[in-house]
Amino acid sequence: MARLFVWINSTILLLFVTDVFLVGANRPPAPVNVSVMHLRSDSATVSWDVPEGDTIIGFSISQQRQDGHMQRFIREVNTTSRTCVLWDLEEETDYIIQVQSIGLYGESQASKKVHFRTLKKTDRFPSNSSNQDDPTVQGLDKSRHLQTGEMIIIVVVLVMWAAVIALFCRQYDIIKDNDSSNNKEKAKPSSEHSTPEHHSGGLLRSKFHPSVPSINIIEV
Repeated sequence: MARLFVWINSTILLLFVTDVFLVGANRPPAPVNVSVMHLRSDSATVSWDVPEGDTIIGFSISQQRQDGHMQRFIREVNTTSRTCVLWDLEEETDYIIQVQSIGLYGESQASKKVHFRTLKKTDRFPSNSSNQDDPTVQGLDKSRHLQTGEMIIIVVVLVMWAAVIALFCRQYDIIKDNDSSNNKEKAKPSSEHSTPEHHSGGLLRSKFHPSVPSINIIEV
């Protein structure tokens, strides 16, 4: 009975060691050529290479200040990207990063440590053609294009509203003028048919009273 128990334990241990060995053998190799570029006061871009022949489905980056006060882990899967932008960095601060590849059977060993230091806010990153490939620059360009498009849309809408208001005011003036002309034409006939008055203020009266007959005197 004791021998059976020992044999079962040995078998389980052997299977466990074999599984660990196979998983370790199938893990991808560590990334190489890890570098930091496009340094700014609050961001930096990390790039690396992966040896060919291995299926990589993601990456993991450990970011830590050199004084050890803050540590951050970035993990992304279902991607073939070989770059990553680090945000929310502090100016004039030293950082240490390491990159790991994520394969179908686990993560690789960590790459060699890479040290870098962020710039001051007053420092300007030199402009060159390589910046066009920086995801940070591309994101800024897209946001600028969006802001320009939004401003154009706002201006067009304001111009359209101004045109509508001007047209409404013009139509209102035309209607008002027509109403004023109609009122004048209605008032004109009533003034023409009214009884004329004497300059002294009274109505004009006939010189001969209609009730008094005329008398003809004939001399003999």
